[in-house]
Amino acid sequence: MSMARASSGLAYPERFYAAASYAGFDGSPNSSKGVSSKFANEVALLLYGLYQQATAGPCKISKPRGWSPIEQSKWTSWHGLGNMASTEAMRLFVKILEEEEPGWYSRASNFVSEPVVDVQVNHNPMVEPVTENGNTFPETKTIPIENGSLLETQDKDVVSDGLGSVNVYDQWVGPPVSGPRPKARYEHQAAVIDDKMYIFGGNHNGRYLNDLQVLDLRSWTWSRIEVKSGVDSLESPSPVPVPPCAGHSLIPWGTNKLLSIGGHTKDPSENMQVKVFDLQTSTWSTLKTYGKPPVSRGGQSVTLVGTSLVIFGGQDANRSLLNDLHILDLETMTWDEIDAVGVPPSPRSDHTAAVHAERYLLIFGGGSHAACFNDLHVLDLQAMEWSRPTQQGEIPSPRAGHAGVTVGENWFIVGGGDNRSGVSETVVLNMSTLIWSVVTTVQGRVPIASEGLSLVLSSCNGEDFLISFGGYNGRYNNEVHILKPSHKSTLQSKMETPVPDSVSAIQNATNATRDVESEFETGQEGKVREIIMDNVDAEPMVPKSEESKEHLLATLKAEKEELESSLSKEKMQSVQLKQELAEAETQNTDLYKELQSVRGQLATEQSRCFKLEVDVAELRQKLQTMESLQKELELLQRQKAASEQAALNEKQRKSSGGVWGWLAGTPPGQKADED
Repeated sequence: MSMARASSGLAYPERFYAAASYAGFDGSPNSSKGVSSKFANEVALLLYGLYQQATAGPCKISKPRGWSPIEQSKWTSWHGLGNMASTEAMRLFVKILEEEEPGWYSRASNFVSEPVVDVQVNHNPMVEPVTENGNTFPETKTIPIENGSLLETQDKDVVSDGLGSVNVYDQWVGPPVSGPRPKARYEHQAAVIDDKMYIFGGNHNGRYLNDLQVLDLRSWTWSRIEVKSGVDSLESPSPVPVPPCAGHSLIPWGTNKLLSIGGHTKDPSENMQVKVFDLQTSTWSTLKTYGKPPVSRGGQSVTLVGTSLVIFGGQDANRSLLNDLHILDLETMTWDEIDAVGVPPSPRSDHTAAVHAERYLLIFGGGSHAACFNDLHVLDLQAMEWSRPTQQGEIPSPRAGHAGVTVGENWFIVGGGDNRSGVSETVVLNMSTLIWSVVTTVQGRVPIASEGLSLVLSSCNGEDFLISFGGYNGRYNNEVHILKPSHKSTLQSKMETPVPDSVSAIQNATNATRDVESEFETGQEGKVREIIMDNVDAEPMVPKSEESKEHLLATLKAEKEELESSLSKEKMQSVQLKQELAEAETQNTDLYKELQSVRGQLATEQSRCFKLEVDVAELRQKLQTMESLQKELELLQRQKAASEQAALNEKQRKSSGGVWGWLAGTPPGQKADED
């Protein structure tokens, strides 16, 4: 979901009314052209419903009784929006119009000049020439009020020597960039290779972009890469360039390639495509993959885990939100759709994702068509199981369109919006303890508090730097800002007590201990310098007398002893955890052996039971045969008894003739029979 998907030039609600006038609503002269003549039927109906929702509120009229398909379709479109807020309906109306008519703003006849951006500036603004689209014009560099004090980008803070000259911690500063700046945009993506930040695509005034810009992080110079005739695939050449897109993902691949995954385009393909840009040849190509790819989408998250890309969620070409999970193996170039167990995050887009310990995928925030989220979900990539752990600390507010990068086990989240305003806080999540904290807060409508900005990580002299570019907060931006995370806050967050609901508590505690050890051993000198700087900032400057030096040394010694004590405790805890882990592994081995033995006995008993069942079946068959023979025997016995009885009766009858038989004489036939 977007905080505001409109072009620069007009703020809401004026932006909506200009769009409605252009689309042919509100009785403007454009309405004579007819809405249906501009858009397809389903788009026109959706625009009608959103217009009614924005101007009249939720549909409270009854369904038309007359048989008019058009009126019933219009009522259904409006009624289906439910209780959607008027502001959200306005933004969705403009968003759909921009997707259908990217150039509507430049062709609109009625609009006003750009509103003044609400931002506090220096009393002495610095005017720099900006070149855009071949035209050079002055631009006032605005410096935001931050944490109650004016943050000035003086030469002592940021000079043209690159990232190494940034001396302030946990504050956003703007470097003095030179060269032709890229067109202001949002929903673009950025990636860093060899101290150069590459910007690709995005949305500017409702138009998708496909330019590739590069910022040299050592000289702070912008330049544009002239893309040569690309190839449609890695095998067959084609002069067709990469189409303009927004809401895609940009991943560094190797030392000289960039991967562009998915994104919204004017003519979307059926399935998600992966484009490859070769920095050596300055050509685009389409990555040939195997298996079933995901449907085309934008606003998804793409995370590089080892040699695989993990894709989650997004919004497809039909504006349906997704929460499916896919993996692309970059070694075999094979897609695989994952059906993980557990409850996955709800369908969403414009969220962020990060990987922790090369095993756990974290999903934070994002939005649907009607709401933004601040929930945190974790996917165990080994067990392929979703979970929703308990968050601790200063839990961020709901947001979508934010950006994030990881520094060690810390996940920094910048920007985003909630349909009302941009998010001003830069927050960090310790992925081992799942504790949130606020790094810094900006004031006013500044680029850092924008939706759709990009955020990358770069390093210089062993220190990490966050670099943001672009975004939208009522106007499109093309500013660059950098932030150097403080080591002190990082160390403090690592020494927090792990919460019971954290992911894999034993493993995370071990990782935290290991990180504290390495940071203390390799960066002790940096710690001392940081402590000195903190003391100088906290106390007024005094003459460097012997007493102050001794006091400073005593303070440093106390800090060192405290750190050594903390390190000793962490080492003891690490040893204890390792012992418990070894005991658990031993117990697990014994239980596994016992399980194998029980399985063998069970298999033997199952075989014996099977044989007994066979014997019982044979005996039952024999018993049935014996019963049949018994019945036949009884029948024969009855027949024999009946025959014997008949013979006996006949004999008795013959012998019962007596004197009467002698007197009557014996029939000749009977006499003959007796003979």
